[in-house]
Amino acid sequence: MKKYAVIVAGGTGSRMNNAVPKQFILLSGKPVLYYTLKTFLAAYDDLQIILVLPEEHVATGQEIIDAWFDYSRIRICTGGRTRFHSVQNGLKLVIEESIVLVHDAVRCLLTADLIRRCYDAALEFGAAIPVTDCKDSVRIVYSTGNESLERRNIKLVQTPQAFLSSILLPAFNIDYKEKFTDEASVVEAFGMKVHLVQGEDENIKITQPLDLVLAENIIAGREVSGN
Repeated sequence: MKKYAVIVAGGTGSRMNNAVPKQFILLSGKPVLYYTLKTFLAAYDDLQIILVLPEEHVATGQEIIDAWFDYSRIRICTGGRTRFHSVQNGLKLVIEESIVLVHDAVRCLLTADLIRRCYDAALEFGAAIPVTDCKDSVRIVYSTGNESLERRNIKLVQTPQAFLSSILLPAFNIDYKEKFTDEASVVEAFGMKVHLVQGEDENIKITQPLDLVLAENIIAGREVSGN
């Protein structure tokens, strides 16, 4: 089946205390976005990438593609007001029945194995997202107080989130709601169930300066091991 990856790169550098948007910050000498694109292109030879960028940073994204990648496999479109609207814009370029993977550009340390496992699960179940176990104690806060939750029942959600296009495209025709924090929440609002896939602890999201330090160490470790 046709494969698309909608990679959403609409972040800023605000929490990084950096004027450079997170997806363009250098990590071991290359932009964060480079690692994300490289892994998706390596996962499948026939996968097409739809890269969603803020309009003011399209030229920078194009420079990265021109420097390192086969531009015929990557198309760029501009983002929208929210993540929901950015993904919605990207999905307009999906023109045939396919599996669509939606991924945060700043989760740059995922593996090709995770991409393939999410794809396979979406092919079988229609909708699949990677999750990891919660290792900390968790409490939920109410206006009247708070209480602990059983952490073995809590899962931490990652991307890529994978879906049959026949599910994802119509789901994104519904009206936007603030509770839509990821694609799974949109698909569930559309009435579909989501299958859980085991995620990866190293599939971190680059949001703070400490994440860059951790990411540098992970990359260095992979280079030593040859992965």
